[in-house]
Amino acid sequence: MGKIILTGDRPTGRLHVGHYVGSLKRRVELQNSGEFEKIYIMIADAQALTDNADHPEKVRQNIMQVALDYLAAGLDPEKVNIFIQSQVPELTELSFYYMNLVTVSRLQRNPTVKNEIIMRNFETSIPVGFFTYPISQASDITAFKATTVPVGEDQLPMIEQAREIVRKFNQTYGEVLVEPEAVIPENEICKRLPGTDGTAKMSKSLGNCIYLSDTEEELRTKVMSMYTDPNHIKVTDPGSLEGNAVFTYLDAFCRPEHFAKFLPEYESLDALKEHYTRGGLGDVKVKKFLFAVMNDELAPIRERRLAWEKRIPEIIEILKKGSAEAEKVAAQTLTEVKNAMKINYFEDEEWIREQLNAT
Repeated sequence: MGKIILTGDRPTGRLHVGHYVGSLKRRVELQNSGEFEKIYIMIADAQALTDNADHPEKVRQNIMQVALDYLAAGLDPEKVNIFIQSQVPELTELSFYYMNLVTVSRLQRNPTVKNEIIMRNFETSIPVGFFTYPISQASDITAFKATTVPVGEDQLPMIEQAREIVRKFNQTYGEVLVEPEAVIPENEICKRLPGTDGTAKMSKSLGNCIYLSDTEEELRTKVMSMYTDPNHIKVTDPGSLEGNAVFTYLDAFCRPEHFAKFLPEYESLDALKEHYTRGGLGDVKVKKFLFAVMNDELAPIRERRLAWEKRIPEIIEILKKGSAEAEKVAAQTLTEVKNAMKINYFEDEEWIREQLNAT
């Protein structure tokens, strides 16, 4: 069996540049590498409902937005299978069987789950579906026998729990499932891009996101209002790089060729940083450079998105076809799982003979 990728996003809003540098850009690179037999990209609407059960319209409205962002970023439906999680019911059944392989205390120790519970104020009332999120994710991964899961660094505990479930299942029932490996961004900065206000996480509710679908003017406005060093008041003041969102974004997006193109008086990002820290370089100039750099990267994505927005019926067919193909593959894995667990009664001729002989 060749290498297989499974990855995806929750459709709770349009995708932003944190998604892009954290995983989406890497997915496109992996798609074009030729190293993978299959690549499954999941729009995780069922998982999104675990903390949006009272607002299903929010999830429903963002299915197409996420699909548009995928295609705009360069995911090719001829090379990857894009599908909607809820349209593959086998994933739910697999989750149910895996629940018997995980203890409550193990779920409580999962760092990602603990952090997400705090972030959503679920400490006193945790929806069961949200609490069992790692089990659902294990189901998604194993249904397609994924060998590789591109994720952000914060998701590593989830992948480790999926690996534990695979090992427990295979030890108990026989070698059926594939143990996945996580792939995280190589650029340290890209592992967790902060919000434009300098806070640790980009969030739609905090209003600190730059979306892939933002217009050029929206991008300019957000970059020019980005958090820098509050003590860098005068141009002559020495500036600090620590916690300075502008330089964090430059670390994530800037390439050597950008200097020749947009800021030729500097030979590298290190030279720009050195000037800023010793004083004599204003925030406005650095922000204008960052805008040029980010617009250079995002303009083609923006243009592709506008083109795809005129092809909605085609996108619906892509999602419909992708979901049908995903269900077919997941159904095969589910059959193998049920066979291993010996709950395939009506397909098991030996079991049928035993019942007939017992009468």
